[in-house]
Amino acid sequence: MMLEGKVAVVTGAGGGIGREIAVAMALAGASVVVNDIGASLSGEGQSASPAEQTQQIIAQRGGRAVVSTDSVSSWVSAQRIVQAAMDGFGRVDVVVNNAGILRDAIFHKMSPEDWLQVIDVHLNGSFFVSRAAAEPFRAQGSGAFVHMTSTSGLVGNFGQANYSAAKLGIVALSKSIAPFAWSRMTSSIPADTPEQQARVAKLQQMTPDKNAPMAVFLASDAAAGFTGQVFATRHNEIFLMSQSRPLRSVHRAEGWTPALIAEHAAPALRPSLLPLDRSQDVFGWDPA
Repeated sequence: MMLEGKVAVVTGAGGGIGREIAVAMALAGASVVVNDIGASLSGEGQSASPAEQTQQIIAQRGGRAVVSTDSVSSWVSAQRIVQAAMDGFGRVDVVVNNAGILRDAIFHKMSPEDWLQVIDVHLNGSFFVSRAAAEPFRAQGSGAFVHMTSTSGLVGNFGQANYSAAKLGIVALSKSIAPFAWSRMTSSIPADTPEQQARVAKLQQMTPDKNAPMAVFLASDAAAGFTGQVFATRHNEIFLMSQSRPLRSVHRAEGWTPALIAEHAAPALRPSLLPLDRSQDVFGWDPA
């Protein structure tokens, strides 16, 4: 019962990774605010059913949960999400920013609306909910943020400029978890050829519940000292991810001109250039 007596807000908890985290936190002793607007993968529509279903699962297993169907993408509604914890349980100790949508498109066809909607939910939503919880955290002298990023932001991916930018922004906001899981967020991966079908079959082994233990750990007092780190969880693997640091430097006391950079600096730096990888290039082995 690592979270006994704590109150957790989990956004996007109506299904997938968010639902598994909410249930796991309840089983670990936390009272949970199950937040989800019940929208489609692209952020359209609204229904209380997904959040209510998660609440019912928690109740059936002896846990305590209340439902919030407010959107994370506005400051006013984000405040209501945190207030639901205060009204329902009298405090808030943990915020898991997991809510998200996808609007994938190749860059030259991505509309401004598709860009803004994804940024609003992922990046602005993470700020709004965290900022709303920051005041009670400060007043009680404790609290834990668990922000969900993605290797689309940490490494890169095709057709996801909006999602990748938002997810890397979340790392800068407050260093994060990068979960791997098969869910509706990854169901667009092609499976047209036998090779692709075999890869998808392996990816489907990465069920959302595999991410919940790390989230529960980070929300607990046992994670003291783990702040500011980026972790990735993939099936039965846990990765500690590197972060941006200087790799190599060159110096010239007289300063640089473009020609001198081309002649001296560029050749010295070139061996340390990083390849333009995508997530599947970096994680080139099957989930273990």
